[in-house]
Amino acid sequence: MPLSGRWFRLAVAAAMIAVPSAPVAAQPEAALPPNLEEAIRHDKGPYSDLSSRIRLTAPSWLAGAPGENVVDSSTGRCFRYVQGVAVELCKSQAVPMLRVSTLGDDDLDRDGIPTALDILIGAKKAVLLASPYIETYRVLGYPNGDMPREEGVCTDVVVRALRNAGYDLQSLLSKDRSSVPRAYPAITKPDRNIDHRRVRNLLVYFKRHFERLPETSLLFPGDIVFFDTMRDAQPEHIGVVSDRVGASGQPLIINSWTTGYVTSEMDLLPSVRATHRFRVKTPSPISRAHLTNNLAR
Repeated sequence: MPLSGRWFRLAVAAAMIAVPSAPVAAQPEAALPPNLEEAIRHDKGPYSDLSSRIRLTAPSWLAGAPGENVVDSSTGRCFRYVQGVAVELCKSQAVPMLRVSTLGDDDLDRDGIPTALDILIGAKKAVLLASPYIETYRVLGYPNGDMPREEGVCTDVVVRALRNAGYDLQSLLSKDRSSVPRAYPAITKPDRNIDHRRVRNLLVYFKRHFERLPETSLLFPGDIVFFDTMRDAQPEHIGVVSDRVGASGQPLIINSWTTGYVTSEMDLLPSVRATHRFRVKTPSPISRAHLTNNLAR
């Protein structure tokens, strides 16, 4: 969270939060299936120079979850959906599949990658950037303004991840605040350069526009999690759920922790209280797939 690192570090030390002293070491990952590798090459998000280095893995904690395989006929790609959310590429084309003409509104930027996986890819790019945690104020372009790639804080990870899926939090939050100023009590003087880079403002926007998940719900890759680092009522940190698990057996969180860290995947969930969980919920193509398949019978 920008402009509050000193207090953040003091709070972490005082609360003695047990977090990894270093990013989780990279684990061997299988080569991408050819059609997913091809899909990532067509990713329309920022930092396209990193696309060829992206590696995704099947989220092991969702292995037994019931799901459905949906084929996008426009690209021939098959994705496994769990509870209406794409969580991975289909493991086999031999399993029963539903077909849709396109992914529709589950692909805002029309690059053939479902929203949740597009957000995950954006977060993985942030890991590859490995931007040091540097809190500073900069004048940004608008819309789609971004910090220099060698800088960033926790909110920048989320901004970059969602932008990869076609969601520009800078302009979305600015327009939302303009339409409903009272919803954003912390913004007394609007500033497009910083408002979307503050945790408390993102929390307002997420509550208003994204799906809030119960504490007991499964987290999926691409979900957004807010954390309490000061042991008070409000969150001060934010990150993106990865597709990998840590030593705890829980999903890793892609985040920029604090000064001295770079953007990385960390095993935060066991030791840092998660206050809010959100999902960028989009209309799933599954209902259309069922309709199309029923009409074809």
